[in-house]
Amino acid sequence: MARTIKIGKNEISDHTSCYVIAEVGHNHQGSLDKARELFREAKLAGAHAVKLQKRNNRGLYTAKAYNKPYDNENSFGKTYGEHREFLEFGLKEYRELQAYAAELDIDFFATAFDIESANFLSDLNVPAYKIASGDLRSTPLLKHVASFGKPMIISTGGASLDQIQHAYDTIMPINKQLCILQCTAEYPALFDELDLGVITNFRKQFADAVIGFSGHDNGIAMAVVAFVLGARVVEKHFTLNRAMKGTDHAFSLEPTGLRKMVRDLARTSVAIGDGVKKIYESEKAPILKMGKSLVVARDLPIGHVLGPDDIIMKSPGGGIAPYELDNVLGRVTLQPMEKDDFLSFETLGKSESESASS
Repeated sequence: MARTIKIGKNEISDHTSCYVIAEVGHNHQGSLDKARELFREAKLAGAHAVKLQKRNNRGLYTAKAYNKPYDNENSFGKTYGEHREFLEFGLKEYRELQAYAAELDIDFFATAFDIESANFLSDLNVPAYKIASGDLRSTPLLKHVASFGKPMIISTGGASLDQIQHAYDTIMPINKQLCILQCTAEYPALFDELDLGVITNFRKQFADAVIGFSGHDNGIAMAVVAFVLGARVVEKHFTLNRAMKGTDHAFSLEPTGLRKMVRDLARTSVAIGDGVKKIYESEKAPILKMGKSLVVARDLPIGHVLGPDDIIMKSPGGGIAPYELDNVLGRVTLQPMEKDDFLSFETLGKSESESASS
C-alpha cells in the first residue's frame, strides 16, 4: 500500500515535496489578533498548514493540577488552570481563524488533547488531527479520532518502538490515513537526542504510513536532514518573536527562520532528483571551457610520426579528448602543424602499424 495522505488540497507521499506545519500552539498568547498575524506570517513564509492546540482544561486536568499555583515569568494566571484558560480559544475564535485560514489558502487544524476537544474540532470539519506525544498511549482517544476518517498525525516523543507499534495497530484498522512523526519530547531538544536515523527505521516498520519529523530543536538544518532521510511532514513551533512571554517561544522559529526552512526544504526536494545521472545543457559550456584537448607541443612538419613528446593536454575542450591519446600516438601528420594546434583525426593519417596491416 502506498504511503499517502491528503490534507486539504495537499497530497503527501514519498514522491511529493515536504508538507510544513507551523505549530502556533499557544504562542498567540490568547490574542486573536496575534493568532491572525501568526497565520499570515506562516503563509507568507510558505508553510502549508498552521496548527493550534485544543484542550477542555477542566476535563483534562485533575482538580489538583488545575488549581495548582502557577507563579512564574511565563504564567498568564495565578493557577495552572487559569493560565491554560487564558490561552484557550473557544468556538468563536476558532471559526474566525478557520475563515481567515481559508482566505489565506492555508490548512488549519489542531492537536486534540481529549475527546471533547476532538469532537469540538470534528464539528468544525478540520482537515486533519494531530495527536501529541503524551497521548500516544491514550488508546480511547486514538480510536475516537481515527473514527472521524480524517488524516491523523501522531508524535512519538518519549515512546518506545513497541508503544508506537501499539498506537499504529490501534489506528490503522480504523483509519489508514496516518502520519508518524519522529519527535523528542524535550524543549528545546538537544541535537544528540534527535535520533533522526529513526526516520529510516519508521519507514521500514510502518511501510504504509507517511513518516515525518516534529522538531523541537533550535534551528532549521535538521528539517532538511529529516527530509533527505524520508520525512515528508515537518512540524516546527512558530512565533512572531522568540523573546515573547510563554514557554514555547524560545525554541520556536520566527518568520525569517520559517521562510528559510521552507525554502531549503523546497530546494532539497528538487535537488535530490530522480537518481539518474544526466548531462544538462547548462553544463556544456563550462565543461568545454574547463575540459582539455590533445594539442601539438611544438611545430611539426607534414609526414611527422607523432610520439609522446609531440602531444600535450591543454584547455579548452572540443578537440580530440585526452582518453584518445593511445589512438593518436604513431599517426602521421597530413599537414604542417604549429604549437598548440588542436589535433583532429581529419589531419592525421594512419599509424605505421595500421598502414602495414592494410
